[in-house]
Amino acid sequence: MGTDSAAVSGPTTGPRALQRDEWDNWYDTLVRAFGGVPEPDEERELFNSLTEVDRSIGVWDGGACVGTAGAFSFRMTVPGGAEVPAAGVTMVSVAATHRRRGVLTSMMRRQLDDVRSWGEPLAVLTASEPAIYGRFGYGAATFQVNAEIDTTRVRLSVPEGTDGVRLRYAVPAEVLDACEEVYARSVPGRPGMLARRPGWEQLGLLDPESGRDGASPLQCVVASRDDGRVTGYARFRIRPAWGPQGADGTVLLADLEALDPVTRAALWRFLFDLDLTTSVVARGRPVDEAWQYQVSDIRRCRPYLRDALYLRPVEVGAALEARTYQAPVDVVFEVEDAFCPWNAGRWRLSGDAKGASCARTTDAADLALSVRELGAAYLGGVPLTALAAAGRVRELRPGALAEASAAFVSDVAPWLPHSF
Repeated sequence: MGTDSAAVSGPTTGPRALQRDEWDNWYDTLVRAFGGVPEPDEERELFNSLTEVDRSIGVWDGGACVGTAGAFSFRMTVPGGAEVPAAGVTMVSVAATHRRRGVLTSMMRRQLDDVRSWGEPLAVLTASEPAIYGRFGYGAATFQVNAEIDTTRVRLSVPEGTDGVRLRYAVPAEVLDACEEVYARSVPGRPGMLARRPGWEQLGLLDPESGRDGASPLQCVVASRDDGRVTGYARFRIRPAWGPQGADGTVLLADLEALDPVTRAALWRFLFDLDLTTSVVARGRPVDEAWQYQVSDIRRCRPYLRDALYLRPVEVGAALEARTYQAPVDVVFEVEDAFCPWNAGRWRLSGDAKGASCARTTDAADLALSVRELGAAYLGGVPLTALAAAGRVRELRPGALAEASAAFVSDVAPWLPHSF
């Protein structure tokens, strides 16, 4: 168990690498910072196994851990379909007894230096408090849709061929390999998706009873087409309820992935039509997912937008070269980056749909922005024109903003499929 930091006195050390036998103490510090409610054993065990100790750091005051931070070694899809190394910043916390002492800043400094030394051009995170990370250069790069769909009033219009999709119930663990194959085939097609390393497939199977809030154990339906190969899946729970007018159950969607539009439509229709239910609750879905344009009444779906993935270029040149561009582009960026000064200065980006180059230059700048805005626009979901309208990007050469914004955009909205 962790040691109460309030009971220990002594000099606070700088961030240092975590040792495996310190993990429980380190993780207890994290849990306490997020409210102190113990996690289910299976969840704690999974994240113990997933923690990359050699990429994790802590700050210590005597024998007490007072700061935590880790970085998963991900590969993330970027526009053009390439899988680019990205440090998945995670498990960041500072003990309440040690706030305003520079603990977080020292960990962010050490971590970004480490990420650069590992040769990873991107760092990404999900933010419990978004206001924290902007000062370290992270910009909101993907968003997600949450919805509460009244399936008694909303109907789904599906494309031709949907009736040819076959669905069957399956034990989630028994079809895990087939579901993971669907997921892996989907990864190159959408920026922001993460190629799953061994062990991460278990995240979708976590099903502690304490986390169900009255709902059923995790259920799974898999879809197949003519050749019998699995083309999609949905994982969900059902929370039964009864009211004065009868059944009032809720379908809680946990995960849905499909390889083609008719499979996706068949899975959504199945969720809409489940007996004894009157609503579907979906969290963290892509902002351009087709169901929003197939429903009879979008207002009764109560969709709302939320930020998801925050991205920071760690090496500006390597990051901009790693993706492709929707339209030809040749612009010079004046980049501001006080926290990682090796990125500051002018960079010429030249690229198109086939590839790109990005190198330092002494040429006059066309656009001026900070690394935070570059991170927000990087995956193609946040237009540079919108950032300019917000006063976050300055156009220095007439026409450069429209050129760069058209090049950066992605036809498919970027999406983070799961948290970390």
